[in-house]
Amino acid sequence: MKALNEYESSNREKVMLMSLVLSAPGPIVTGIPAVLSHSATQIADFLRRTSELVALFVSWWIYRKLKHSVKSDDTYRNHMERIANLTVFGAMMCSGIAMFIVGVFRFFIYKANGNVVLGLIIAILGVITNLWFWWRYRNMIREKYNSVIAGQEKLYRAKASVDICVVSALTSVSIAPNHPVTQYIDALGCIIVAFYLLFNGIDILRKNKVAENNEP
Repeated sequence: MKALNEYESSNREKVMLMSLVLSAPGPIVTGIPAVLSHSATQIADFLRRTSELVALFVSWWIYRKLKHSVKSDDTYRNHMERIANLTVFGAMMCSGIAMFIVGVFRFFIYKANGNVVLGLIIAILGVITNLWFWWRYRNMIREKYNSVIAGQEKLYRAKASVDICVVSALTSVSIAPNHPVTQYIDALGCIIVAFYLLFNGIDILRKNKVAENNEP
């Protein structure tokens, strides 16, 4: 597999920066409607977007640092790449645990006024955006594998899947906020997403351990 030239490497860095910038408003624009709607899915969505933003920043910073680093030591590079992947792992685990707790809590206490339109619009835009970034990172890996980029591909695949689940849950809350079934759809939306995030987080950790054990 051919090595990346300066233009291709810079293009990858720009895509990572773009994903970071576009994700930056996420915690604010999801946090406000979450407070207004009291939707469990929307509250959990705010929590996971916040942790994901931290992971995106760390991954971008590490990729940029390695790109401009004069060091060529493989041990140093592998160490930094593991930090990036562990940050993604941490974001998925924190989000998954938070969503699971909120989802279980929502089975017993539920109050929603149906004011989830803003959150629903944001989630729909999130599906489109995250699917695009997932496609871009997937193509990057096919061109030239990079551990940090691979972590971003997994993160955006999870982000797109989560947003699809969030859209489904918020649609039910928006249409029939007081229907008995809506309570369970809202809670189950959290729990399903939580298990998906935890599964992907554990998979990243497992592969990180395998890569570490295979080092000379």
